[in-house]
Amino acid sequence: MLASLPVNRRLDSLLRSTLGNAVGAVQGTALRPITALPPAVRRRLAGAPIQIDGNVLDPDLRLLMRIEALLPGTGKKQSVESARANLLTLTKLVAGRPREVHRVTDLTVRGADGQLGARLYVPRDAGDGLLVFFHGGGWVVGDLETHDAYCRDLAVEAQTRILSVDYRRAPEAEAPVAAEDAIAAFTWAAEHAADLTVDPAKIAVGGDSSGGNLAAVVAQQCVLRNLPAPAFQLLIYPAVDLAARRPSRDLFAEGFFLTEEDIIWYRDHYTPDPELRPDPIVSPIHGPGENLAPAHIVTAGFDPLRDEGADYATHLTRAGTPTTHQNEPAMLHGFANILALGGETRAAQLRIAQALKQALNPE
Repeated sequence: MLASLPVNRRLDSLLRSTLGNAVGAVQGTALRPITALPPAVRRRLAGAPIQIDGNVLDPDLRLLMRIEALLPGTGKKQSVESARANLLTLTKLVAGRPREVHRVTDLTVRGADGQLGARLYVPRDAGDGLLVFFHGGGWVVGDLETHDAYCRDLAVEAQTRILSVDYRRAPEAEAPVAAEDAIAAFTWAAEHAADLTVDPAKIAVGGDSSGGNLAAVVAQQCVLRNLPAPAFQLLIYPAVDLAARRPSRDLFAEGFFLTEEDIIWYRDHYTPDPELRPDPIVSPIHGPGENLAPAHIVTAGFDPLRDEGADYATHLTRAGTPTTHQNEPAMLHGFANILALGGETRAAQLRIAQALKQALNPE
């Protein structure tokens, strides 16, 4: 029956059929019928190439965007609860088959006001370093589960222990609660290095998107407050400026997973008081760049946060902080979590893992 339909309708029918199965299963293998197709077929499914600002979006990510547009619940956010549920569904859909890790342990760490949930990933060939990781999700959505697959993969590929922290989220906890939780959790990890079987001189901080924001804040505030400071900071497409906008916000305002509407929705939930937004506790680009841990900053070519991430790399470099900037021109915001794809997306993920491995476990 499909063969009798026009090409575009046949492609849409295939996508919708696979998507229906995927949503029902909500598991990382659900996209396999599409990702296993020959590259030429996937390119046809993806549609015409997308080129903006001299960059060409990876065709497999174009296809994923087309699939995401068909998911129920995408588009305008209706409520915090539905946004959290939708992100969990999407991350499970794109996670692939979760990596086996030697040991995964749920535990509690210290927050700014009480205990926080956390999850420790220990790969079989772990060195003596540790990454304290803060998940993305605009300080509003995301949790240990949405980033479980990525933490597993990063731990295995970087051969590094990862401690993922379930900090408190907005709107239940407005800024700077998440930042203070992140600082307290990192300090706890430094104090408990022996219990975690890590070298206290090899404890790094990192995160993606809003988690990258929190990691950058931790790196700054630990120095300013004379607390144990991280050895390295891994900032994956970080949000570092809640007070200003840059050209990439306009270039990629719609259609690339993270939209302008999303950014404002997250910002307004996390910082309902606009006067707080220029403060380094929420916008680290307005804080000091000197005397900080070496940084590896990842940006994506089709990300509205691209320019502020690049500017933060420049800010740190000019201040004398050793900084590497990994720009991925064919990627979009959130690519680190898209583990169901191979090709350029996988190569970019492995470059992140290699940077962490080199920083904490150099050969």
